[in-house]
Amino acid sequence: MDKSKQVVLSGQLKWVERIASVMDDKFRIPGTNFRFGLDPILNLIPFAGDISGFLVSAALLYVMAKNGVSRKVLILMAINISVDAAIGAIPLLGQIFDFYIKANTRNIKLLKEHYQEGKHAGSGNGIIAILLIVLLIVISVILYLSYIALRWLFTQFR
Repeated sequence: MDKSKQVVLSGQLKWVERIASVMDDKFRIPGTNFRFGLDPILNLIPFAGDISGFLVSAALLYVMAKNGVSRKVLILMAINISVDAAIGAIPLLGQIFDFYIKANTRNIKLLKEHYQEGKHAGSGNGIIAILLIVLLIVISVILYLSYIALRWLFTQFR
């Protein structure tokens, strides 16, 4: 990578890092090391908070995609964001989850590992394959349990 590209990426990484810090660990509870950001606070507002946190995370992902992050890093970052959004949308559990699981901070760690240590290079096809297999298993289990439940219901009302 040429020097000018490294300088641009370094500047973008700092900007993204600042936003991630505001969202995940800007504030500290006095007398403790426990940190939190705007994300769990925003998520106290039903629906709007979840959407706003997701949009900020997605915007950070977009910036990194434009700046040449490997496909594997983008996939890992998208998984972090998706898990955060999905579990964060569950009432009460989602609010608690947002104080502990910090998708933006995890994504910054991935970016640093990628840019500074050269990790996570590649296409990410293995990750996609694993996700598809897990999804297929989950769907199969849901369909099987649905079949069992429906069969049981039909036998109860005969």
